[in-house]
Amino acid sequence: MHLGDLKHPNELHGLSLAELEDVARQIRERHLDVVSTSGGHLGPGLGVVELTIALYQTLDLDRDKVCWDVGHQAYPHKLLTGRFNSFDSLRQQRGVAGYLKRSESRFDHFGAGHASTSISAALGMALGRDNRGENFKCVAVIGDGALTGGMALEAINHAGHLPNTPLLVVLNDNDMSISPPVGALSSVLNRARLSPPMQFLSGSVEESVRHLPFMGGELPAELNRLKGSMRRLAVPKVGAVFEELGFTYMGPIDGHDIGEMTRTFQAAHRDGGPVLVHVVTKKGKGYPYAEADQVGYHAQSAFDLSTGKAIPSSKPKPPSYSKVFGQTLIKLCEQNSRVVGITAAMATGTGLDLLQKAVPNQYVDVGIAEQHAVTLAAGMACEGLRPVVAIYSTFLQRAYDQLIHDVGIQKLPVMFVLDRAGIVGADGPTHQGQYDISYLRAVPNFTVMAPKDEAELQQMMVTCLQHDGPTALRIPRGSGEGVLLMEEGWEALPIGRGELLREGNDLVIVAYGSMVAPAMETAGLLEAAGLSASVINARFLRPLDQALIHPLARRVPRVVTMEEGTLSGGFGAAVLESLNDHDINVPVLRIGIPDQLVDHATPQQSKEALGLTPKQMSLKIQQRFGLGSDDAAKSAPFQAVQA
Repeated sequence: MHLGDLKHPNELHGLSLAELEDVARQIRERHLDVVSTSGGHLGPGLGVVELTIALYQTLDLDRDKVCWDVGHQAYPHKLLTGRFNSFDSLRQQRGVAGYLKRSESRFDHFGAGHASTSISAALGMALGRDNRGENFKCVAVIGDGALTGGMALEAINHAGHLPNTPLLVVLNDNDMSISPPVGALSSVLNRARLSPPMQFLSGSVEESVRHLPFMGGELPAELNRLKGSMRRLAVPKVGAVFEELGFTYMGPIDGHDIGEMTRTFQAAHRDGGPVLVHVVTKKGKGYPYAEADQVGYHAQSAFDLSTGKAIPSSKPKPPSYSKVFGQTLIKLCEQNSRVVGITAAMATGTGLDLLQKAVPNQYVDVGIAEQHAVTLAAGMACEGLRPVVAIYSTFLQRAYDQLIHDVGIQKLPVMFVLDRAGIVGADGPTHQGQYDISYLRAVPNFTVMAPKDEAELQQMMVTCLQHDGPTALRIPRGSGEGVLLMEEGWEALPIGRGELLREGNDLVIVAYGSMVAPAMETAGLLEAAGLSASVINARFLRPLDQALIHPLARRVPRVVTMEEGTLSGGFGAAVLESLNDHDINVPVLRIGIPDQLVDHATPQQSKEALGLTPKQMSLKIQQRFGLGSDDAAKSAPFQAVQA
């Protein structure tokens, strides 16, 4: 069978083992071919090819429901559910999404992009099924990295309390998340991988005793207790943990043996209650470079399949904001032993992997546990440390209560660096960092800022560490502006003070963070159209520099705000509220992300769709205020940006 001809995943049912192994080969070839060309997640999907095939041998996907945790390991699922021929559009605008989307396929039963949600979702589906008196299977597939998340453990705790609710949890154990997982649970799983799979021993004894002539098919209470004792002795330590929590534990089993997994999943479906099947896989399976470097090949830009090396960029790029942050933090940690960097399983993404190598004693990885990371930092701050918590903007949303309750209310000096703030591109709506401006505006006692370039980032880091209270700064994904960096000797910025970069009399543009450079370019385009624009680098969202903005707004007849975040409750809203509160009645145009989700595409494509390029913003300003040429005033280059 060629997967390009597969119309439905149920067509795999009844294929021989040799035919299924050929399907696995086709999945890996297609997976590697597409990701090497266009980029995407690599290692996670390669590791679950056989697992996906074996699981789907035991399911009817017209009825049964599967929740894949995070979703970046679900490329084989996509290739088996009607997207084989269109897979070369992966993560491209209007193409196949890199994560699961209910709107993309009826087989994507639950959308995901953040970790540790699958067991909760699958259990919710199971309870809905039972409530309606229906009969279908509910499965959660979760990696051992995601299992460190508190939400997953909460769901396990709940499911184990429902002995008559059928639920299958497949633990994909590859000893990895994006980076190697941390914590006690990871250590237990490591030991379990070396233990023999003896979980069927007590079941075999039970079956033998049950069929004795004088038992009548039933076990007395004493033997039931004995059965439980034997099972706890027989299973590995990790199995005993899950057994005590109310799950039937099966494993560990070979995650690349289709036959063994199929038989185990079939047995798990017959159990009648919550079951955890522990499957041991190898991340990057089938591609030697990915097997050898499981961190580096978690996700890749375009690369040469024959060598495994990335295809170099056509022109050199400035260092990324993340790298500048990581390198600067190393210097600050070396100068002050009380400074500690904290990540929630995203060391490589945030630049903290540099700190881990250089100053390991001042580096902490808590696993996929953003809530714990924030409150841990609060506790450290209580004892005189200066914690620096680096978390993606989209992931820090998961710890909003901790930001307010544990840090903000108590005025603790914790510094937050929100990486991937703004438009992030191909990862799509689950990863766009478009809400942090809005959600941080409301947190008590926080000082919130964003740099215009990587040199100002260095100054802001010093500003945060010298401030006696909670701080947050946002940095965009990708390369910096290419400005000159200092090795050390950075000076703190005065809190709440912006800077006037350009003076003009027709309008004033107040830009925040990554929108400062586009604002300057927009002002240049306006000047070519005969308009004079002042440009303010706001620097601070909270407190806003009213002493700079208000006099200009009183003198200049028009105000434009620019932000790479949602307009709802965002930076522009803060400026508008401030002007209104001080009776400054001036027309204000807010430019940013409207109240909509931003789908996967390149960052440039997304910005064009949202009207955030300098040319589009220049035309929008002229159109809104009736300035410039008649052609500009009449043009409507885009519809997305709203005032």
